[in-house]
Amino acid sequence: MDKMELLWDGSRHSLSQQGCCLPVLHLGPDSIEARDYVRLLGETLSSDLRVDRHANTVSATSFYCLWQLWRSRRSLDTDSATTLVHAFVSSRVDHYNAVLAGAPKVTIDKLQRVMNAAARVVSGTHKFDRGLL
Repeated sequence: MDKMELLWDGSRHSLSQQGCCLPVLHLGPDSIEARDYVRLLGETLSSDLRVDRHANTVSATSFYCLWQLWRSRRSLDTDSATTLVHAFVSSRVDHYNAVLAGAPKVTIDKLQRVMNAAARVVSGTHKFDRGLL
């Protein structure tokens, strides 16, 4: 019962009409209250089915991984850094790619910043380094 979660979804308007009286599921002696969001197979689903919370979660965890990789970047060759970035960052961003098709530009921009930072970790450059002209 510790891992059971209940998501009551709907439009923002219908959820606002519910107010604080979200339904409770009773299973024998246990009861499960509805939540604003749940985690399902590593993805964050919100009650209004927007992808903002998921993008925030992916962005935060990816930046943490990139920070760890940046700290050890001097010990890695380019191929190893590329492999680690693909394993820990790119795959996480691409995993939920189909749902992001109609997402707002603000949400896509968060994930684009992650991918830009990943490219900088692989190339070993800083944010404001200039390329060769």
